[in-house]
Amino acid sequence: MIRCRSRLSAQGDRAPPAGSPRPSVLLLVLLLVWASAALAGPPYVTDDPEPVDYQHWEFYVASQNVKAADGWSGTAPHFEVNYGVLPEVQLHFIGPLAYDRPTGGEWHYGYGDTELGVKCRFVPETDWRPQVGVFPMLELPTGNSGNDLGSGHVEAFLPVWLQKSFGPWTVYGGAGYGINPGVGNRDWTYVGAVAQHHLAENVLVGAELYHRTRTEVGGDPDTAFNLGTVLDLTENHHLLFSAGRSLDGPTRFQVYVAYQLTFGPEKVSTHGVPSLWCGPSR
Repeated sequence: MIRCRSRLSAQGDRAPPAGSPRPSVLLLVLLLVWASAALAGPPYVTDDPEPVDYQHWEFYVASQNVKAADGWSGTAPHFEVNYGVLPEVQLHFIGPLAYDRPTGGEWHYGYGDTELGVKCRFVPETDWRPQVGVFPMLELPTGNSGNDLGSGHVEAFLPVWLQKSFGPWTVYGGAGYGINPGVGNRDWTYVGAVAQHHLAENVLVGAELYHRTRTEVGGDPDTAFNLGTVLDLTENHHLLFSAGRSLDGPTRFQVYVAYQLTFGPEKVSTHGVPSLWCGPSR
């Protein structure tokens, strides 16, 4: 999921001091940092290690929105595609239509930065051991940085994710390192966890808590939460929603909503198909 990121300092609604980034730039930072932090395991920022099944597809039409002291930023919408290219290996793409709406400033809307990734699970889950995987991602500077719709730099996020199920409960999370080039920017670290519970066969609810360190010089770290749900309308059609805010940080409100389509062949043979280094096929 594309994560919006914001580097708003703890100034409330006061005007920023001389020499600080203008509000639209701060909103852009929020959009991009949330985007690099995983577009993760929708509807959350934190992701899981489980790839899409071999030769199966996930397609999302989604919107991610963040409210900070100086306005709104987000995607309206963004399109996410995941494909199981090999057993235990998933390709990932997000193409966003981004917007930036600073309070009292000029609106901008257009194509944002493109997200590419590869998820690879190399440790399967057992009765006593969690599954483990990696999900490196790149943010390509395809958005117009002059209109605050892109960062203007290639960015990367390098996480390791774990997951374990206990009856109707599933817990997943992990940590990662963000490479954030550019004048005034800082590399950052991320740690997060999600707990989900099946209320019914087609209703999944969950809660997320995460922390991200500073992403720019003079910026603030962010500790935030989200509450979310996934509704399975049918075997192939799903609705996802989450909302939350910072407990200690710049995000006053954040919300994610998506429609998901899943499909693929009923029977797939993996005979002779390489699984790379990521482990055994399912």
